Amino acid sequence: MPQASSRVRILNEQLLSDNWYTLKKYTFSLLRRDGRWQEQSREAYDRGNGAAILLYNREKRSVVLTRQFRFPIFLNGHDGFLIEAAAGLLDNASPEARIVAEAEEETGYRVTRAEKVFEAFMSPGSVTEKLYFFIAEYGDQPRSGEGGGIEEEGEDIEVLELDFDQALRAIDQGEIMDAKTIMLLQHLRLKGIL
Repeated sequence: MPQASSRVRILNEQLLSDNWYTLKKYTFSLLRRDGRWQEQSREAYDRGNGAAILLYNREKRSVVLTRQFRFPIFLNGHDGFLIEAAAGLLDNASPEARIVAEAEEETGYRVTRAEKVFEAFMSPGSVTEKLYFFIAEYGDQPRSGEGGGIEEEGEDIEVLELDFDQALRAIDQGEIMDAKTIMLLQHLRLKGIL
């Protein structure tokens, strides 16, 4: 059950699906700004919190991204192959520990120091997930592995090293459409890191 609030009273919680993650329907009362209570009903999808990381190289002015198939965007008319920063669900690990493991698993690069830069809710109208955003510098050292994800989990991840300006143009050209990746690329640009 969600935490109590002086402005929200949960009246009913109904489990709709527990197949992969949980989808629940809630009925609640919300104390409006004018002092009246209003009953509302919403569905919320809970898949846990996650973390994302953008690997960058100052000297080469490059970033490491991934490309993998995402079925939900395929259903929305996209070819399904999304360019994105390495990311994953926390699965009861700390954001820092999980993203270091995820970066190596997906890209093959071993991260020794990940810098947390911000947190954000990505789709707060329907999903409970909070995402922790990280950046990390990578050098010319050989990758510790191939990357590519875990085949048993259905992952088939292509590792991409892009020039930073090319990555920014890819946003403008609609080639990079993943929100977390756009946010991290813009963070590097706004902070003058690359």
